[in-house]
Amino acid sequence: MSEPEVVQTEVVVVGAGPTGLTLACELTLAGVRTLVLEKTAQRVEQVKGGGIQPRTAELLEMRGLLEPLVASAAARVPTGGHFAALPVPLDCAPWRTRHPFPFAVPQWKVEEALEERAVAQGARVLRDAAVRAVEPDDEGVVVVARDGLRVRARYAVACDGAHSTVRGLLDLPFPGRPGTHRAVLADVRLATASALVPRELGHMSTMTRRAGGYWAMLAPLGGDRHRFTFGRTDTADTADTADTAGRDDFDRDAPVTREEITAALRAVYGDGTTLGAVENASRFTDATRQLEHYRVGRVLFAGDAAHIHSPLGGQGLNLGVQDAFNLGWKLAATVQGRAPRGLLDSYHTERHPVAAQVLHHTSAQRVLADPNPSEDVAALRDIVIDLLRLPDANRHIAGLMSGLSLHYPLPGDHPLTGHRVPDAGLRTGAGPTRLSALFAAGHAVLLDLTGSLPAGLPLPPRIDLVHATCPDDLGAAVLLIRPDGYVRWAADRLADGDEDALLAAVAEGLARTP
Repeated sequence: MSEPEVVQTEVVVVGAGPTGLTLACELTLAGVRTLVLEKTAQRVEQVKGGGIQPRTAELLEMRGLLEPLVASAAARVPTGGHFAALPVPLDCAPWRTRHPFPFAVPQWKVEEALEERAVAQGARVLRDAAVRAVEPDDEGVVVVARDGLRVRARYAVACDGAHSTVRGLLDLPFPGRPGTHRAVLADVRLATASALVPRELGHMSTMTRRAGGYWAMLAPLGGDRHRFTFGRTDTADTADTADTAGRDDFDRDAPVTREEITAALRAVYGDGTTLGAVENASRFTDATRQLEHYRVGRVLFAGDAAHIHSPLGGQGLNLGVQDAFNLGWKLAATVQGRAPRGLLDSYHTERHPVAAQVLHHTSAQRVLADPNPSEDVAALRDIVIDLLRLPDANRHIAGLMSGLSLHYPLPGDHPLTGHRVPDAGLRTGAGPTRLSALFAAGHAVLLDLTGSLPAGLPLPPRIDLVHATCPDDLGAAVLLIRPDGYVRWAADRLADGDEDALLAAVAEGLARTP
């Protein structure tokens, strides 16, 4: 029998979810040959975690990916995000964003748009290709999939979810806490709906109900289609951590029955609400875990393969997509031989603390959102609600939950260093535009609002010098902005020696390099 053919590529991405497909978009935009391996034979049309937070919306707009998602979004009342489902909308207006409200898109629609773009840019997506082995060495990695398919790549990136096959094959520890509560997520069609069923999406605090021993959220998706999330408020559906220590998959694969969904619907929304059809359903827990290292030699991890947490606050998809935006340009520069030493390792340095913070605040939300709170927790909720009504406290939590306050610890004295820049209107020699439009090619941007930088400034490839004026105060006159939209270097004016400092920042690869 002949040896199976070895497929050669530069990067193999395992997993065609939002994280893996965003990464494929970023890599192919930079000209990196990319193959995506996905274990499922076809995309599962499940709503799942399709909440898009404001910062994720900004990043998608930078690549021209936002418009098709907005067109697929579920109708909703424009309202701020939430913290622990408490009844105080989070106000993102102080963060100067064009996208102050989260919006909901079925996850499969997000995947569809991302895959269409990735394939158009040259990515290959191979389905029904479950990974069987991962064999890294000093020069690259071989990934073995179904039917003996062998893929040889410079790097592999595991974006294959909470129960990552790649993580398991490499026998990597995934420290954290097992789930303490479990719930069901189902896409359903209702035959009849009582007056208790919401007619449109609104603030999270208005969407949740408790009755008959259940907590539930029924989100309308148009017509008779709804996303139904529910669990028990009594101890019947609370994980016994003594029996499940170290496990996050207790009953996870048990089929969700029609009778189970019907019982929850009737208990919470009354006899006037009846189930028509179940399109798909799955179970999940509030387990909290994080890899210690996002890079293991030639294999990297992103999204749920690197971190999992309680779904409270709608962070999961956003955290993974933002992992991909951070990793994509760094991995592309590394593969193409234009990255300084340590650039790829800065992915872990920058993103691991971000996920740790999300694990931290979702753990806090888990306490506050307990469907069966103790008297002490109820008192704590009242105090936090009062705090969220204070503008400064609301701004802080809004920035945290939306991702707009995220900043990376990059070297430099300017206060903008490491922060995002609002999507301001600009006027260039070609006419009016917006800052976000400058990043469509995935390049870094050197924005000169003074007109003093020479057009022939010796910049390396994939850094665009843009001379412009801006009616808004961006906080600096000259800004070097990374492909993921964060400021690497800034100056209020160009003084003697500033041009040298700017070129030094460019030489460092636009990131902190250890």
